[in-house]
Amino acid sequence: MAAGSLLRTKSVSQCIEDTKDEHNGLRRTLGAVDLVVFGVGVIVGTGIFVLTGEAAGTLAGPAIALSFVSAGIVCGLAALCYAEFASSVPAAGSAYTFAYASLGELVAWIIGWDLILELALGAATVASGWSDYFRVVCEDTLAINLPTWIDGAHHNVIAALLVLAITGLLCLGAKISSRVNAVIVAIKLTVILLVIVAGIFYVKGANLDPFIPPSGSQPAPGGTASTSLLQDIGVNTGTFGVGGIFSGAALVFFAYIGFDVVATAAEETKNPRRDLPIGIFGSLAICTVLYVAVSLVVTGMVPYDEIKIEAPLAEAFRSVGQSGIAQVISFGALAGLTTVTLILMMGQSRVFFAMSRDHLLPPMFARVSKRFQTPYRTTIVTGIAVAALAFFVELKTLAELVNIGTLFAFVVVAAGVLVLRRTQPDLERAYRTPAVPLVPILAVLTALWLMLNLPAQTWERFAIWMAVGAVVYFGYGRRHSRVE
Repeated sequence: MAAGSLLRTKSVSQCIEDTKDEHNGLRRTLGAVDLVVFGVGVIVGTGIFVLTGEAAGTLAGPAIALSFVSAGIVCGLAALCYAEFASSVPAAGSAYTFAYASLGELVAWIIGWDLILELALGAATVASGWSDYFRVVCEDTLAINLPTWIDGAHHNVIAALLVLAITGLLCLGAKISSRVNAVIVAIKLTVILLVIVAGIFYVKGANLDPFIPPSGSQPAPGGTASTSLLQDIGVNTGTFGVGGIFSGAALVFFAYIGFDVVATAAEETKNPRRDLPIGIFGSLAICTVLYVAVSLVVTGMVPYDEIKIEAPLAEAFRSVGQSGIAQVISFGALAGLTTVTLILMMGQSRVFFAMSRDHLLPPMFARVSKRFQTPYRTTIVTGIAVAALAFFVELKTLAELVNIGTLFAFVVVAAGVLVLRRTQPDLERAYRTPAVPLVPILAVLTALWLMLNLPAQTWERFAIWMAVGAVVYFGYGRRHSRVE
């Protein structure tokens, strides 16, 4: 096949026309508030309840607050680009669909395959974090020690069962899932505000000094800091010091994945041109403020080298004699991580659905339920795959892989804005990314910088996944494409 055919694009009008298909279109039931709640529901989760301890204790110390700010800036730049695409191409698939309309089929396949990695592994990561808090609740609150066949060193039955239960809920429809999510998000935000308000009274200035621990400082017990790709090639960044801020940002970046998941719900949004930008920016702004506040409180309550890696928020309060608040936090974490798993799985199933509808993956998966009008086949397959991942793979390995996949998606979306501005200048855009080309270029450069701060092993695993994707595309997708 000629190189030109690999770069064939799918027109914006065709993307929108596909959403009206009786058998392969999704029902529009979500409004702006639903999207903001979805965004907050998926963003506030493992990053704040679990990975805060890992990043503060092994990479950045109290300067973890600056890591959250750095990651937030990267996400904000990408959000400006996502908002333009999401309001202009309101179809399922998020960055995959955006790439198809601007950069061509091969790039769309690459980003779609990448999003499957990001969202499926993201859901498995959060389910793994959920099981950590579940174990804490059982042992410290209910005085129950879980048997090893349920929670062993190399398997995680609890996480797998959570994923399968959520799969059943998602098959019932986006609106039902949205209502359940809204209730749990309210619980989660209440718990986070409790952490901030109650924790302020236990903050000690001495715990925040030094704010940026020097390079080579002793990490928290149970924490192991891996080196970044930049360190491996001789650039002095990484564990603690100023470089630790960026290594921490590369890890806690996982805390921000979610606003891009809002874009996957474009086809189920009543007024996507107006509501999608509101959902993206609203959820990102709320969560950035919460992250910085919580990270400062927690590292102010407990010295960074004494932070409990597995359950940092709950253990911070337990260390100051507030076991009651610690128990509430653990239950709130369970609620919060549930919504994150739910929405990541919803996003992944929609990307899978969009790729199947374009016949880049088998079209049998693009069928929707007549009763609930949900992509039940992709949802079930996604649920089984995520449950298997959550059963076998450890949390930190998953989180780093998710991060590199998400950052790569940011690079493609930002580049797509530049291309579409040139190739389709007259396209109706309800929202326009400001300061083009500066903002998209900055989005690309900052995302690449965080990618370089991830471990070399993460790059190797990502390369293997993309190589597998190339085999699938050239062996199946290229020959079955609807555009072809």
